[in-house]
Amino acid sequence: MTAKWGGLSTFILGINKANIERQPVPKPPLTLIKKENNMKTLKIAGAMLAVATLVVSCSKQTRESEMTIENADSSLKAQLDSRKNAFGAKASGPVKKTYAEGIQAVVDSGVVQQAKQVGDRAPGFELTNAAGETVRLSDSLKKGPVILTWYRGGWCPYCNLALRAMQKELPNFKAQGATLIALTPELPDQSMSTAEKTELEFEVLSDLNNNVARDYGIVYKLTDGVASIYEDKFSLSANNGNSSNELPLAATYVINEEGKIIYAFLDADYRNRAEPADVVGALQALKK
Repeated sequence: MTAKWGGLSTFILGINKANIERQPVPKPPLTLIKKENNMKTLKIAGAMLAVATLVVSCSKQTRESEMTIENADSSLKAQLDSRKNAFGAKASGPVKKTYAEGIQAVVDSGVVQQAKQVGDRAPGFELTNAAGETVRLSDSLKKGPVILTWYRGGWCPYCNLALRAMQKELPNFKAQGATLIALTPELPDQSMSTAEKTELEFEVLSDLNNNVARDYGIVYKLTDGVASIYEDKFSLSANNGNSSNELPLAATYVINEEGKIIYAFLDADYRNRAEPADVVGALQALKK
């Protein structure tokens, strides 16, 4: 009898154990689930906010860095000097040496002395602008004095600083009755791109193969070292449509209505440019 009851007890306990194992695991309260989900959402939102803050911070730092170089109230010379210092701080020794040798080669070539000078008659030219219209120096001189300024290309940071400075001074040029014309050896598509990116409101003309620059005597040949760097970094031959490795001085002339040069900025160092205020001064001198 005892054995029977023992077996029955074991049977009943086995059934109860099976029933217990089959019972579903109780779910956590709904409020707890919502709380956990809210915490996850907050963590994700916090991470996204951190990323957004980092992006804004980087953008701000980049803009502040740009403003350090291109301060709206600083002179062009100050902006150019800032650019020089920034380059000097990050460029390698060999690159700086190659560029310095390139500038010295321009000095030694005598191109600055051979170029058209104050008192010379300005060679005439006829070029086509981005709109397909013919631009003649003679026609522009009928309206008043003309400012001619050359830039090497949209790839040159010093050129872009100079172009923006000229754009800023444009109202003062116009107040003196002058017309501003920029020339570049770049192909028309490249010169148009530069004009659009820098929001220029004056004529930018492609002087293909430096034909006009050659008439003004301001063309020089790059050293092999500089030419190699420009080709690798800026695709110079593709931008200019030739492999001559020639560039113009970053020259600026003011020409009076008689076609005579009354102001000339000529420098073997492409990092130096005519100060717009000096150009205004030359224009004002015409009226005295």
